[in-house]
Amino acid sequence: MLRYLTRSIAIGLVTALLLIAVVPSLRDPLLDKFASQITPPNSFTEMRVSFKNAVRKAAPAVVNIYSRQYSPQDRSQLKTQGLGSGVIVDERGYIITNYHVIAQADQIIVALQDGRIANAQVVGSDQRTDIAILQIAMTDLPVIPQNPNNDSQVGDVVLAIGNPYNLGQTTTFGIISATGRSSISADGRYSFLQTDAAINEGNSGGALVNTQGELVGINTASFQQATDMDTYGISFAIPYELANVVMKKIIADGRVIRGYIGIDAQDINAVTARLLGVNYTHGIMVLAVNTGGPADQAGLQEQDIILAIDGKKVEGRESVMEIVTDLRPGTTAKFDILRDGESMTLEVMVGEDTQ
Repeated sequence: MLRYLTRSIAIGLVTALLLIAVVPSLRDPLLDKFASQITPPNSFTEMRVSFKNAVRKAAPAVVNIYSRQYSPQDRSQLKTQGLGSGVIVDERGYIITNYHVIAQADQIIVALQDGRIANAQVVGSDQRTDIAILQIAMTDLPVIPQNPNNDSQVGDVVLAIGNPYNLGQTTTFGIISATGRSSISADGRYSFLQTDAAINEGNSGGALVNTQGELVGINTASFQQATDMDTYGISFAIPYELANVVMKKIIADGRVIRGYIGIDAQDINAVTARLLGVNYTHGIMVLAVNTGGPADQAGLQEQDIILAIDGKKVEGRESVMEIVTDLRPGTTAKFDILRDGESMTLEVMVGEDTQ
């Protein structure tokens, strides 16, 4: 009986398939649509993945930068000593590059991809973040796409655009390998992006863009060990958000003015909270207060827990540094703290970080 039933079902399925093949009108349009979507491409061209649109949007705004110095033997002669890249970020001619690209320059030449060349003026620089802002007097400038809501994540595809070894504009490909790399920062305060997109000499100051052609970082360095071992696939970029903040401060004041309160602190975690007998797992605990500093004068003490600054919730040590850095020296900020289990608010007169 089972054999007979199985045979009947098989004959029925074969008959149905033959009818559908012979009479197209019996086919379900939805099945045809699905079949067309899963049909493998008939040529390699249909499989090609390209980021050419991103490059077309971003590349015209990435410039070559040549720093020149006077010859020690003849002050009337200028010689090209440095090579780098830069990114046009504003139609007024503002260019972001690395501080180390122009640090020793007596003259800075900017070459655009459309063949135009201009002398650049240094608006200001910040060695701590390795950022310099230049300006050129030109019209009809290409400006790189920028997204203030950009949120770079590990695994994002990125393209590095610059002028390595003066070969001409070159684009390399990779992903964001890590975020929050503060160990390469001059003072450990700022976090960098790590990527495996190749960044070589001459790429410094160039653009790191996403697949939409939007600026996500300023290429700054490749990882070099203090040994003879070659290292590949480890490069770093200054996040766009940080570069943009620094640029705005330099344009406004000619330099970066940072707030300062004079404390050393550590993050509050579950273990620390349990030891202190509190329920807070955000905020930071003050470890030391600089004698005579703004925090000391305001009455901040060791083991105080800072919960918020001017109403902004503190998530950790890094967030406090960002908040305090952005505070204008001479202004007063309200610090919500916890001391011996009691909440209180202290007013701190912000000083200026001169280090």
